[in-house]
Amino acid sequence: MRSERSRFYAWNLGLPIAIALAIFMVFDLTSLDEAISNWLYYPNHEFPFGHNRLFENLTHRWPRIIPDLTGEAAIIGSILSFIWPLLKPGRDDRLMRSLESLRIAPLLRFTARHWRDFLFIVVSFAVITGMIHFFKSHTSIYCPVETTLYGGTMEKKEWFENFSLFHEAGAGRCWPGGHASGGFTMVALYFVARRYQWRHARAILYASMILGAIYGTTRVLQGWHFMSHTFWAGVIVWIGALLTALAFYGWRQLAPSPAKGPASFAAVAR
Repeated sequence: MRSERSRFYAWNLGLPIAIALAIFMVFDLTSLDEAISNWLYYPNHEFPFGHNRLFENLTHRWPRIIPDLTGEAAIIGSILSFIWPLLKPGRDDRLMRSLESLRIAPLLRFTARHWRDFLFIVVSFAVITGMIHFFKSHTSIYCPVETTLYGGTMEKKEWFENFSLFHEAGAGRCWPGGHASGGFTMVALYFVARRYQWRHARAILYASMILGAIYGTTRVLQGWHFMSHTFWAGVIVWIGALLTALAFYGWRQLAPSPAKGPASFAAVAR
């Protein structure tokens, strides 16, 4: 049992921390971020798609509907989950028959049965959003186009140079990638699927990581983020979702069965 628990935390917590250290060393301690943005910026002294309204709508505004609708559906599911348990046979028979005839009863029973999962998604999204906003305000990093490197007026700094634990560090709000985190938040669905050992759990994990990566990369193309901001967003979101899942379910419900092997953050690194 102890080895199983150690393996779970090694894959799901240890590996993301190791990836964070790798990001820190490869990007934050080098000029790789600037090299990537320079390669995009210098041909015409502007970032591609930086002022393209259609690209902005396709990659930034409209894609928000995916995490937004997921969060709204989870809130509605959480609210509905309280209704069916309040109905009592004998006292509410007429109402229950009406709900059955309207085919609403199956939905209410489903939400009641999965109330913890709906609430987990709501809380997970809230925790992740709170973490992202905390790091944004307590590091005060400016986006590439806002820095003197690319026509702006603000100095480029690394997040660790400006980090303040107890108060806001300034007006910058670019680290980590907020739009990327919106895609990565869908990883909360992976933990629900992991709880039930659903065979498509790993597909949900891959889709969440790819969605966040696409969200983040498109902002790099517009000059609104450095590449490392996307990677940092992925690590922070994963840790936030994992800690919330552990609080709701415990590690035993999230650990895969021995026959299936570990399906975790490690799957992305393979």
